[in-house]
Amino acid sequence: MTTRRGLAIGCGGILGFAWTAVALDAVERALDWDVRTADVLIGTSAGAEIVAALGSGRTPADLLAALDGAPDADPVLAQHVAVDPGAMPPPPALGLPGLGLVGAGVRSGSVYTALAGLLPKGRGDANWLRAFGRALAPRGGWVDHPATWLVAADPSSGERVAFGSKNAPHVDLGAAIAASWAIPGWFPPVSIDGRNFVDGGAVSSVSADLLAPLYLDEVVVVAPMTSAGGAPATGLSRVERLLRAQMTRGLDREVALLRAAGTRVIRVEPGPAELAVMGPNFMDSARRQATMAAARRIVPARVADAVQVSVVEGENV
Repeated sequence: MTTRRGLAIGCGGILGFAWTAVALDAVERALDWDVRTADVLIGTSAGAEIVAALGSGRTPADLLAALDGAPDADPVLAQHVAVDPGAMPPPPALGLPGLGLVGAGVRSGSVYTALAGLLPKGRGDANWLRAFGRALAPRGGWVDHPATWLVAADPSSGERVAFGSKNAPHVDLGAAIAASWAIPGWFPPVSIDGRNFVDGGAVSSVSADLLAPLYLDEVVVVAPMTSAGGAPATGLSRVERLLRAQMTRGLDREVALLRAAGTRVIRVEPGPAELAVMGPNFMDSARRQATMAAARRIVPARVADAVQVSVVEGENV
């Protein structure tokens, strides 16, 4: 019987992007599976960048070659990963465009969503993301994969929208990537079809639960901003761990919903060893090569464990 499988990739900034590329390569090897053939590709923020690349036909190996600076790397990917949006956001503009997220966070019990609603309007330049979308889909449309979903959130309500899905507004790929990446306080909201959108990670780090109604056989979750069981930290990394703990609890709920729908879940996340190398700032590109080196040492075994856990938990459902 053919397995109907989905791939869900979470937010994670510059370092999460790099860690995920390594993780996807390990997933392909462990499952003997081309991730581009997933029935649904869903991504948020950095995950949206990656699923857009996969949906356009690029492979995890292509992503790694670009990140490694290989001379024969795909030029679209190489140009994209060469852009450094900076380790810190520019000074913000006046206004609180995400106030609706405060109520959404209170209703869902998400402290980080509520706090995101109190951040001022970002002034970061998202043109590098729009350019990436145009390069992946040069005819101004979408990628070839029929179910490539990029998740953003409406800051007035916290509603998540998966661009590329059946009921989402029609939008070009670059705008969808920019919307999914519009980190509150860092990048400004993106206007699409008369509505503003911000980073879907402000509401959910992965939005894997959006796949539950599809009743897939299996979903592979790659989540650079969560860590089941927690991870110790010192100094500024303790602040990052507070955010990570909140996002982990959210993913726990989403995984439970998928399993309740009869879907087996393979959940791949970074642990203490990788996080110690990544540091507290997921936008610190100076740590990218060290992050990839740590991931290459550790993630293959982590993926193998995740596959085994999914088999055991699937048998207990």
